[in-house]
Amino acid sequence: MRVSLVERLFARAEDERPAYTHQDHLAANEDTVSWAELVHRAGVVAAHLCAAARAGDRIAIVAAQEIAYPVAFFGVLAAGMTAVPLMDPAGSGLGRRLAAILDDCAATLVLTSRRAVARVREFVPADRLVVVDELTGTPAEPVRPGPEDPAYLQYTSGSTRDPAGVVIPHRAVAAACWQASLAYEVGPGTTCAGWIPFFHDMGLIQLLCLPAFAGCRSVFMAPLEFVHRPQRWLRQLAGYPEVFTAAPNFAFDLAAAEPPPEGLDLSGVRVALNGSEPVRPSTVARFQEVFGPLGFRREAHRPSYGLAEATVYVTSAGPEGPVSATFDRAKLAAGEAVETEGGQELVSVGRPIGQRVRTVAEGRVVPDGVVGEVWVHGPHVGAGYWARADDTFDARLEGHGGWLRTGDLGVWHRGELYLTGRLKDLIVVDGRNYHPQDLEATAEQAHPALRRGRVAAFGVTGETGEGAVVAAEWTGSADPVAVRRAVLRAVSAEYGLTLRAVRLVERGGLPRTSSGKVARAAARARYGGGRG
Repeated sequence: MRVSLVERLFARAEDERPAYTHQDHLAANEDTVSWAELVHRAGVVAAHLCAAARAGDRIAIVAAQEIAYPVAFFGVLAAGMTAVPLMDPAGSGLGRRLAAILDDCAATLVLTSRRAVARVREFVPADRLVVVDELTGTPAEPVRPGPEDPAYLQYTSGSTRDPAGVVIPHRAVAAACWQASLAYEVGPGTTCAGWIPFFHDMGLIQLLCLPAFAGCRSVFMAPLEFVHRPQRWLRQLAGYPEVFTAAPNFAFDLAAAEPPPEGLDLSGVRVALNGSEPVRPSTVARFQEVFGPLGFRREAHRPSYGLAEATVYVTSAGPEGPVSATFDRAKLAAGEAVETEGGQELVSVGRPIGQRVRTVAEGRVVPDGVVGEVWVHGPHVGAGYWARADDTFDARLEGHGGWLRTGDLGVWHRGELYLTGRLKDLIVVDGRNYHPQDLEATAEQAHPALRRGRVAAFGVTGETGEGAVVAAEWTGSADPVAVRRAVLRAVSAEYGLTLRAVRLVERGGLPRTSSGKVARAAARARYGGGRG
């Protein structure tokens, strides 16, 4: 195993440079901790944990997006225990999900902060609760972990299945940070900036783990502060040098939907990772149209692919930036990628670094141009799901076991990986395959009353056989009959598919995962029955 993350961190015990900065826009202030102060505070947490729990125990972290979070996370790792990074239960319905995860992982203790403790006390007994920013005492020396010792459990966002805790060992964290540092050229002079929540795999690596690995600064804000005012993210990116940021595709759409702040200069943004959900050609084009004149370089936009089971990183675009290709729609639905004019444009998610990535069908690697399931093999792959028997992480291919079956469909074309959908989300009507993200992209452009990025397409089965339904959030500013007809016409014209129903729901009506993506399975459960 390469040097563990916690060893890299504690090697900076004398480093007074800024390490993590929390931008609190509601309070109009910033809170910064140096590397030396972070090491001291994490050591204090570790000392408390070593006295109150045992090596290997699961220790949950339930706090807001604040300095207390990295203090708690690294304190758990330094104590030789397993961190469980979770969300602050401030949002509607999050408390129930949080309680279910705490029960699943059997957390011995729950670390929280002064800001969140009142909310956490509602469902965590007082004898299991530790407020990290109230701890004092002598810091402990870090425990040196073994390569396969669990560093943390990464609970999946639940977009296609019930949330499950992926066991991420220390060797996978070190490997993933090494891969990402090479892919995105992250070094001591980089600023990792953004708002992705720490409990999400992308936020945990990009804003918390990678800075500790590379010794660079992390500047972050709460996710809701971005959602309420996307311009805050843009100002953040313009305010620091050598910026590496990351966000899902919908965030780039939100940022480009409003007039940019006056005097904005994005020439210091070196890499903007676009991942976690399908990257749309229209998003890449629109973001460049708006922010190119303000210094944002097109090659800085890096479409990428990853998943929690692979400690987030799998592939990414290189220094050339976004690459796209236009494929024959009917042949792609049949499993073959053939370039043509006027077909379906897809954005590549690039190439892997430090791992092997294959597309597989019926247990065999398929050639370039043929769609298959994406399989991954490398030191960054997780060890399995916590307390669940599952063969997802131990498929056999090319004479080796330990391959991760991602459940994602993709195709290699001209040396680039293109994602085409998910096995479980695939919609099959009259023997033809339809990928929900394609239907969603067409539907949301059908009428201006529909909210961008707030559309779910899913398959349904009834007395008349298989069919497809689109559920979409809308503004309520137009005739609903006209809106439904526009969606029906657009999908029919594009794909030759007659939707079973178009369901218009109020703002916020579509269920979403903890990372902000539309949860198709939950949308199907809520809107899949009845008439359109």
